Amino acid sequence: MTRGESRSEQQPASGIGLGDDIISVDDVDREASRLAQQGPGVERIAELAGGAPLLEIDGLYAGYGKMEILHGLDLQVAPGQSLCLIGPNGAGKSTVLHSIYGFTRIGRGSIRVDGEDITKLSPNDKLKRAGIAYILQDNSVFPDMSVEENLCMGGYLMDHPRDAKQAAERIFDRYDPLARRRRQPARVLSGGERRLLEISRALVMDPRLLLVDEPSIGLEPRYIDMIFEILAELQHGEGKAIVMVEQNAKKGLEFADIGYVLVSGSVAMADTGEELLRHPEVGRLFLGG
Repeated sequence: MTRGESRSEQQPASGIGLGDDIISVDDVDREASRLAQQGPGVERIAELAGGAPLLEIDGLYAGYGKMEILHGLDLQVAPGQSLCLIGPNGAGKSTVLHSIYGFTRIGRGSIRVDGEDITKLSPNDKLKRAGIAYILQDNSVFPDMSVEENLCMGGYLMDHPRDAKQAAERIFDRYDPLARRRRQPARVLSGGERRLLEISRALVMDPRLLLVDEPSIGLEPRYIDMIFEILAELQHGEGKAIVMVEQNAKKGLEFADIGYVLVSGSVAMADTGEELLRHPEVGRLFLGG
């Protein structure tokens, strides 16, 4: 797996079933490219963010080594707003998150938070200074460390270990499933509890923007609902902005205020999540009919 690919972007598939029909992955790519011929203007992207973005990406070209994945990407999301990225395999969805956090080579364009250019900041500075936290797709807990130790690791950039400890206590007060297992090794957690721990660890630094890569991947339905309820509380209750990549496009668009369809590293469509759910072509290509 290269850093530029999410797990879902690499898996080969001969076709996607839509009711009685089968649409091949190649057909999805071709038809998505047709949709992309007239992408949204910057004015529409700004309108969807309400004209007061926390995060603003302008004309971003980025990739890995000599490979360019994103081609002039624009994106805006406001405080207390969520944005879900969908699109065909290899469209660059996870690369957007990687680029925001500082994991890619950026050729041109800018990334700003509250108007401050953070394009060239390191991932550590983006967390500590800009308030951006990245919740990885892959299982990132340390299995032999206790739940409490894992949680305190989220404060590794704090000035004093006691600050991380205090932040961890606040999270234990909020999430009882973690508090009950605080002394146990993280390997005993269920899939949903591990995901909760990953989200909670990202909250230790009290970020303003959460980058969430495939929150539902590998989880049972009951845990998927729990994770999205937690994200909704962080968005609506605490005013955090969320940029998400979600393999279950329907679930992601149902959750998100804004949806972008990415095709070949560019934004092909941008609208409210509700409107994209109703769009017939989006439904046929990405939502299972």
